[in-house]
Amino acid sequence: MSQTALTYIGGPTVLLEYAGLRIVTDPTFDHPQEYVEAGATTLVKTAGPGVSRKDVWPVDLVLLSHHGHKDNLDWEGLELIAQGPVTLSTMRAANDLWGGSVLGFDDWETYEVSGVTITIVPALHGPPGSETRVGPVVGFVLQASGESTIYFSGDNASLGLVEQISDRFPDIDVALLCAGAARLPGIDAPLTLTSADAAEAASILGAVEVVGLHTEDWEHFSEGPAELEEAFADTGLLVASPRGERVLLGPGG
Repeated sequence: MSQTALTYIGGPTVLLEYAGLRIVTDPTFDHPQEYVEAGATTLVKTAGPGVSRKDVWPVDLVLLSHHGHKDNLDWEGLELIAQGPVTLSTMRAANDLWGGSVLGFDDWETYEVSGVTITIVPALHGPPGSETRVGPVVGFVLQASGESTIYFSGDNASLGLVEQISDRFPDIDVALLCAGAARLPGIDAPLTLTSADAAEAASILGAVEVVGLHTEDWEHFSEGPAELEEAFADTGLLVASPRGERVLLGPGG
């Protein structure tokens, strides 16, 4: 099994160097600012990226869990997609975003490129019933011969869906988990995993390494890196991933 390199950019965004591909998750590269979302909800970004959009290029593939919220796809992220990398996402994203490079999938469908199989897996962005407000969201599992199997949760808050994913993929090596317990007015439960839920998700998956994402840079997160580190204390699973620094995952990482 070879090593994967990961560079944490900020929020839910990382650059993965995996099986010869450069892959970006949920691209967010804007500087701090306010965004007025649908329904007049305001999201406030508090920190900029560890790596700029220009410096992350070239990009072969984008894994976009959903496109409707600026904390998962911002203005600079849209510019990245407009440069033409193949972007895997929801059916709604493929319908709404311009260009032929955005491909939409249903749960459990697969896409193959350069020996890498990406399975689109289910996610739920909040408690049951919140879908009508927050829209569809997906996660991804990456597999390739001789490589770690990687799960990127996207903005999933459901441990029940994590169990389904574990049933289909019992050998997850690395879990990239969006936590932060994001909250919005009018929804009475977190929209992403709490820190405790992230630790439980890692246990369900049997993950060997965990990278915590989406725990900082936004005011609507109710838990941060300190809570995540506490939840994973003594497990040895949580990988330190300083902003903008390239770290190795897998054997010897």
